[in-house]
Amino acid sequence: MNRLIRSIRFSIAGRLTDNVLALIATLHVLFAMSLIATLLSISPARAQDASCGGKNLIAEMKTSDPAKFAALEKEAAAIPNGKGTFWKIEKAGIAPSYLLGTMHVTDPRVLAMPAGATQAYDAAKTVVVESDEIVDDRKAAAAIMMQPGLTMFADGKTINDFLKPEEIEKLSAGLKARGIPLTLVAKMKPWMIASFVALPACEMSRKAAGAAFLDKKLAEDALKQGKSLKGLETLVEQLQAMDALPVQFHLEALIETLALGDTITDVMETTTELYLSGDTGLIMPMMKAVSEETSTTDDAGYADFEQRIITDRNKTMATRAKPMLDGGAVFMAIGALHLPGDEGVIALLRKDGFTVTSMSAAN
Repeated sequence: MNRLIRSIRFSIAGRLTDNVLALIATLHVLFAMSLIATLLSISPARAQDASCGGKNLIAEMKTSDPAKFAALEKEAAAIPNGKGTFWKIEKAGIAPSYLLGTMHVTDPRVLAMPAGATQAYDAAKTVVVESDEIVDDRKAAAAIMMQPGLTMFADGKTINDFLKPEEIEKLSAGLKARGIPLTLVAKMKPWMIASFVALPACEMSRKAAGAAFLDKKLAEDALKQGKSLKGLETLVEQLQAMDALPVQFHLEALIETLALGDTITDVMETTTELYLSGDTGLIMPMMKAVSEETSTTDDAGYADFEQRIITDRNKTMATRAKPMLDGGAVFMAIGALHLPGDEGVIALLRKDGFTVTSMSAAN
């Protein structure tokens, strides 16, 4: 189940957290002030660090358990399009476009982008991101507030109403360890709370201080440079996909993620280094390996999550991207976990008649 939270963090939570910070500004003023103060107090001394620290679990596994590492490599090698984060999209008669798989984080190493991506971005006439609403925090918050049931419990309920006493104790202790009182966030849906705790402290600190994650920076720069900016989804659509999953599923994932403690920092660093090396196909197997030691649930819930949050959204993105790409000269940036696999965006674009070629140096 912890691989669920890693996927949320990689695919959604980075962007969601920025919008949550805007959202809470519209809530009760004392609540907003308390939560913002809490977030801004998280490890401020490390806010500008590139790495949040942590160890590379894959590098460690190579020496501590070579057989397990070999199994992960074999699993990753079988995933189509699992190598590379930067791709060229072509079709006869139109100018080439480019696809960048992103991490929704503020890490300067990620913001630097792979070789050739900056030049492709500069030459593009249109920039496409998952949601173009990320450039306007107030507008995004307003859209979310129009449907409060997507983010907050209704009818006076709190998260405590869905938990057993021992689970409330675990949740309270886990949040307290991160400097967040349970009473402060008890009305939030569990996946909203997860958007805070599934990130290392220094990443939260950078976001709370206003640092832009890669997708947002690309979108903002597009407007500054007079490029056309388009989105493939709305933020409400993204929230609806999350809210469609059972509350109990999210609760279990949240509690198990809190139980990981400092391992979250290790997973973030490992994920980042895999992303920077272009080994995107190895990310999910790594997350699964990490979660196996603490997970107490089966894979049924995760399969539903993967279908709704990754596969279904892949199809939506590819369908909506096609007419944009047919115009040529597009730079498209979406979460890197949407790229690999038989039902990933790359495979779907090829089915739509595009030639998609890796531009990564290793390929």
